[in-house]
Amino acid sequence: MKIRHVKNGVFTTVEQLEQTLIEPTEGFYWIDADVDDLTILQPMFGMHDLAVEDCLNEEEQRPKIEIYENHYFIVFNSIRFDDEEIFLRALNIFLGKHYIITVTKQKINELRSLKPILWEQEVNRPDQFLYYLVDLVVDNYFSVGDRIDTRIETLEEAILMHTKKSHLNEIIGLRGEILWVRKVLGPQREVVFTLNKKELKLIDDQLQKYFSDVYENAIKIAESFDTYRDLMGNLREAYQSSLSSRANEIMRVFTAITTIFMPLTFLTGIYGMNFDILPFVHSSWGAYVLLGIMLVLGCSMLYIFRKKEWL
Repeated sequence: MKIRHVKNGVFTTVEQLEQTLIEPTEGFYWIDADVDDLTILQPMFGMHDLAVEDCLNEEEQRPKIEIYENHYFIVFNSIRFDDEEIFLRALNIFLGKHYIITVTKQKINELRSLKPILWEQEVNRPDQFLYYLVDLVVDNYFSVGDRIDTRIETLEEAILMHTKKSHLNEIIGLRGEILWVRKVLGPQREVVFTLNKKELKLIDDQLQKYFSDVYENAIKIAESFDTYRDLMGNLREAYQSSLSSRANEIMRVFTAITTIFMPLTFLTGIYGMNFDILPFVHSSWGAYVLLGIMLVLGCSMLYIFRKKEWL
């Protein structure tokens, strides 16, 4: 657990947790905690049992905001994409009048990226901290969306160039990840809408207006993932179409080869009947003549097929 006093964006480490119970003359306290620290923090800050239970729950938490008497409990999801799998990590936030507590199970990159922003913007209130954190988390969805878009384009080119069975597994896997994120984006958008529209005493009225920009971004992200879902459906159709086209191409080659060999098989069948009246039977050059005729016949048919673009 790390405890910091934030004043105009400048961080000062606090050694005693009890000090955070007293409102500072300037600035606010930021407590960056793990879920194990909740046993200490809950009785000190009067955290609601249900909020603590949500933080400790192993199952995924739906993004939400719960308003209690002295603090707000907000669940947001950070996103990360490693080109194979999308990871959503719960970011639990307790917002008080003079403090903000972030509780996570894994490391959240946005919390580390937030520090220079707080310093640059000279943040001096916990609600400002919340705004810049939420804005950073939402913006990160755009970065992940761009990488997903690139991944879809790469996969589409690979399918059109040379279809493989592994492509279907990639399509199914990526589509499942996208659908999973879409389920989260709806309630997460509602959380931002609440921060933007609802009267909240712990968030300054002027600051609430800035959340409208974050809400618009949240809508754009949801629409983007709807588009990605449709693109994955189109990609699957392209995969099936490519397989069918490839199968048709193979069957066309096999059919042409069979057709070319049909007259050759006919000739060998006739000369296999052992009749003496057949041409070139008694000639020493007969076999070579017959092979030449078969070669000319096969090449002629191959030429005709290519000219008519059947092959």
